[in-house]
Amino acid sequence: MATQRNYYRSFGGGEVSQDMWGRIDDGKYQTGLAECRNFMVRPQGPIENRPGTTFVSFAKFNHKRVRLVPFVYSSDQSMVLEMGDGYMRFHSHGLTLMNGGVPYEIITPFTEQMLFDIHYVQSADVMTFVHPSCPPQELRRFGALDWRIGATDFAPTAPPADVLATATVSDGMPPSITYSYVVTRVRDGDGSESTASAASSVTNNLYVTGNKNTITWTAGDAGTREYLVYKMQGGLFGYIGRTTGTSLVDDNIGPDMSRTPPRYDDTLQNNQPAAVSYYEQRKVFAGSWAMPQQVWMTRSGTESQMTYSMPVRDDDRISFRVAAREVNAIRHIVPLSNLLLLTAAGEWRVTSVNSDAITPTSVSVKPQSYVGSSNVQPLVVNNTALFAAARGGHIHEIGYNWQANGYITSDLSLRNASLFDLGHIVDMAYRKAPYPVVWAVNYDGRLFGLTYVPEQQVGAWHVHTTQDGMFESCCVVPDLPFTDALYVVVKRKLNGQERRCIERMHWRVVQNDVVKDSVDSYFVDCGVSYGGAPTTTLGGLGHLNGMKVNVLADGVALPQQTVVNGSINLPRPASTIQAGLPIDAYVRTLPATAINDTALGQGRLKNVNKVWLRVQRSDAFYVGPARNMMREWRAPTWPGGEYGAALFSGEVEVPIDGVWMQGGGQVYIEQRSPLPLTVLGMTAEIVFGG
Repeated sequence: MATQRNYYRSFGGGEVSQDMWGRIDDGKYQTGLAECRNFMVRPQGPIENRPGTTFVSFAKFNHKRVRLVPFVYSSDQSMVLEMGDGYMRFHSHGLTLMNGGVPYEIITPFTEQMLFDIHYVQSADVMTFVHPSCPPQELRRFGALDWRIGATDFAPTAPPADVLATATVSDGMPPSITYSYVVTRVRDGDGSESTASAASSVTNNLYVTGNKNTITWTAGDAGTREYLVYKMQGGLFGYIGRTTGTSLVDDNIGPDMSRTPPRYDDTLQNNQPAAVSYYEQRKVFAGSWAMPQQVWMTRSGTESQMTYSMPVRDDDRISFRVAAREVNAIRHIVPLSNLLLLTAAGEWRVTSVNSDAITPTSVSVKPQSYVGSSNVQPLVVNNTALFAAARGGHIHEIGYNWQANGYITSDLSLRNASLFDLGHIVDMAYRKAPYPVVWAVNYDGRLFGLTYVPEQQVGAWHVHTTQDGMFESCCVVPDLPFTDALYVVVKRKLNGQERRCIERMHWRVVQNDVVKDSVDSYFVDCGVSYGGAPTTTLGGLGHLNGMKVNVLADGVALPQQTVVNGSINLPRPASTIQAGLPIDAYVRTLPATAINDTALGQGRLKNVNKVWLRVQRSDAFYVGPARNMMREWRAPTWPGGEYGAALFSGEVEVPIDGVWMQGGGQVYIEQRSPLPLTVLGMTAEIVFGG
């Protein structure tokens, strides 16, 4: 028998499925985990138990699905939209927007069956939602308690009315030439130009000195900036002048035929797109049922103007069809350095062939890969997009590669295929701070996390579950101090009743290595917090009636309590209290290898005698070869015990009860208390048998 110490310098490989357990040569195997449950992987390699969630509110309907959508006006103004069957509610900073003591809500045209196929994009206070079974909808915020939703109006600005051309004829040759005029108006604010008015004709001869035509019209609404006048020549109207008044004199002005009145394209008005985004100052729509491969881009600088000119101008609306071998609807529009179109069968790149910007005459569409995307809205991380595959359940990334001179895709789920195979992702969100994590809700109610820093080749999966609950939706908004907040919808079985809860993941308290670190720890789910005068009773737990909860009082983990009539009683007064459902948090290392063996230790019995863990700001935890054979390690207690156990940073030694196992040498690390645990690295003393 030989004894060897294996050092686990990092856990940055995340969870690795058994399909990869034979690939001990793979770099991710050397830093991976067999299981990572309710622990998160930091980009630098440590693992930490995930913070818990605070209870925000119940969804309006218990028996119907709910989807969360982020509304982010700026880094300090955000809202979480609770979209349900025919309604929308609003949450911010862990609270629900109330009106007269009841949740404020508005009526929407979206049914429960539509919710997870809705796609959206936001510009300032306006959010656009699209679904192929209803017209595009625009949500506008006019005030804290004044939100309105309605169909997008693609109709052009109304032209001036009562246009009349009047001739002024001097002595000389009689009038012999017919002149026709139209007028448009330019709207204040977005500068959009209306279509042409009805034409007005008059007979005159403007080549005679003193002759002129006066064009008049009725003033438009108060939002008019100016009027543009066009004169016919060769069957087209050309521009001759502009004015802020209601008349213009033509004394034989030569029309500019390079500028003609806008014409209206009504094809988008008559279709219901499935995808929406912004690109190069245009709003982009695509993928209606009637025209599944058609793309529409509004007139440059406008939200909904679908007008064009003859001859074509660079700022006209753009409309084109993706010519592909298969008829697959465009599901997503992703704006990166180029515009990407994702369908169920492939990924397409839209560029300009002869100018820097895309124009009606310079559109080029080229295929990039043939993976195919599901209907889950993709995420943009730096200059990379992440999307759920149409088939197979995996998550892929697509980014530009200079060597390929185009965009290439890669499978982010390859090393943990068992999590994704034969399943599908139902919702995704991206958290930037305190470190980048992609959150994905799986169809079976598990929440997957991917610590993702593509420029550093960091991609580590971790899996999250919650007691008596299934995750159904997620979104991220910047409403926590110095970090982003993850909101989730959890379908829970609470006291025998099915309820859908809106919850917000708490933040991890990171302070100096002082004893009070543990006081503000929050590692319970669907819980509540209290801070104030010392008390022995904690209320506000009505949503957990009849449930057993973990309790942390002034940094001390107390025995589990059962919620009765919405409250629990503590054995002693406490000023800071957290209580909620327990979190089952543990990790398991991969089968051990031996560097001094030609077979790297494979095929040998293994037994772990002892481990050394380098921890950071951590409290008590358990270590063992199996979850039913765990030994506890506790941090030293400060004199007096005023705040409970001190959070410890450093290396700790834990003897464990070894078990001889074929292909084993694995170690479990578990956190059972509502207290923090961060593991920077681990050394295991392993005995290898014959």
